Amino acid sequence: MARVAVVGGGTSGLGTALMLGRRGHRVTLFEQDARQAGEDLHRDFFDWHRPRSPHAVQPHSLLAPVRTVLRSEIPDVYADLLARGAREYHEFDWFGEHPPHRAGDEDLVTLRTRRIVLEAALTAAVRREPAVEVRQGCRVTGLAFREGSPPRVTGVRAGAEVHRADLVIDASGRRSPVPAWLVAAGCRPPVVESHRTEIVYLCRWYRLRADGPRDPGRVKAGSAAPFAIAGVFPSDNDTFALHMVLSTGDAARGALTDPEVFEAVARRFPATAAWLGLDPEPQSAVLAMGGLDNRWTALVDEAGPVVTGLVNAGDSLIHTNPTSGHGVSLGLRAAQHLATHVDRIAEDPTGYHAWTTETLRPWFDAQVTADRTTGQRLAESAPPSDRRATAVGACAFDDPVVMRARAQVRHLVRPARDAYGTDEVDRHVTAWLAANPDFSPQYDGPTRDQWDALIPG
Repeated sequence: MARVAVVGGGTSGLGTALMLGRRGHRVTLFEQDARQAGEDLHRDFFDWHRPRSPHAVQPHSLLAPVRTVLRSEIPDVYADLLARGAREYHEFDWFGEHPPHRAGDEDLVTLRTRRIVLEAALTAAVRREPAVEVRQGCRVTGLAFREGSPPRVTGVRAGAEVHRADLVIDASGRRSPVPAWLVAAGCRPPVVESHRTEIVYLCRWYRLRADGPRDPGRVKAGSAAPFAIAGVFPSDNDTFALHMVLSTGDAARGALTDPEVFEAVARRFPATAAWLGLDPEPQSAVLAMGGLDNRWTALVDEAGPVVTGLVNAGDSLIHTNPTSGHGVSLGLRAAQHLATHVDRIAEDPTGYHAWTTETLRPWFDAQVTADRTTGQRLAESAPPSDRRATAVGACAFDDPVVMRARAQVRHLVRPARDAYGTDEVDRHVTAWLAANPDFSPQYDGPTRDQWDALIPG
C-alpha cells in the first residue's frame, strides 16, 4: 500500500483522498483553509470567502462523469449528495416520455446542485475514513526532493515539518504553487499552455418561495442575443441561478452588477424570464467573474517526466472555463484513475501522463476552440450563419436521436465529431429541416437597441 500526500482539499483533492483511502492506501490530505463544508449549506455557500476558489459561488452542473464515478466508487457519497438536496435531471426529461432505451442512455444525467453540496458530502465521508488523515488549516510550503534524473519528490513541507510520501498529488487548484517550486528546485519547467478567454460572466442566486409557483413550464435552459448569452441553473433545495455571458469588451458588464439592471435585462431572454416569472426570492448580489482562461499544466515534456513522485490532478492539471461545467467531471475521472493505479504511478508517472493526454486533453482542446468562437461572436455581435449547424441545436429539442448526440457531447461521453457525425443523426436533421422549410438561424434574446435601453448611460 502506498503512502500518499494530497495537497488541496477541494472536490478533486477530497475525491482523490477518499478513493485512495477506500482502497487501503495511507493518505494525508493538506488543506490550508481552516474552514470545511459542513451542515449549514446556506451559510457555507453565501458567507464563505474563498479567494482561491472564486468559481465556488458560481453555478455548477455536475455532468455524467460525476454521477458515474460517485456511484461506482463511493456510492454512499452519492446517496448523501441526494439526501442533501441534489436532484437528478435526465436529458430526455425534456420530452416528458423517454424514447426507447439504448446502452449508455442511463448515464446522460445532470446533477442539479451547488458545488458546496458535493463538497459537504465528500468532506463528511473523508472524516469517516480511517485511512485518511486531514490536516485542516495546514499550508504546504514546499516539496522535499531526492536528487536524480529526473529528481524525485519524496514528500511535502509544512512549516518545519517534512511529511514523507511515496506519491504527492497536487490538487491545489488553478493557482497551484507547485510549478514554481519545481523550477526553484532545478527541475525542468512544467509545460504550461494557457488560452485567455475573452468572456466574462455574471450570476445571481434565487430561491423559490415555499408558497409560490414552482414550475416555469417547458422552457429551455438557455437563450442568446448576438452579443450575450443568458441561462438558468436549477439547483438544490429550491435554489437556482441566473447567469449571463458577454464579451470582456462589452461596456455593459459593469452596469449588470446592479441587481435591478441585471433582472431587467434577464427578463428580455425567454429562458431567464420564465424563472423570474415565478417571483423568487433573491439570495445574493450579482456575482461577476472574469479573467477566465483554459490552462493545461503538464509535468512532462519531450524528454519525459520533469519529476517523479509527483503528479497533478483537478484544476492543477486541467483548468477550463467553467461555463461548460467540465472541471468537477474531469477532476473526479482523474481521481478514479489515480486511485486505481496509484502504485504504478508512484513508481513511474509516465503512464499517468499518457492517460491524461489521451483521455482528458481532447476536452481541453474542444473547450479552447469553443471559447475562441464564442468570444469572437459576442465581441462582433455576429449573426448565426451556418443554417445546418444551427439546425442541429434546434432539432435536438424536437428529436430524441439528435438530443442523444447533444447529450453525449455535453456529458463528455463522445466528442462532437463522433456523436453528430453518424448517418442516423444526419438523416434526422435532414428530415427536420424538410419539415421546417422556413427555419433560419436566429437569436431569441433582445436586440442591441433593446439591450442598450436597459443599460444606464
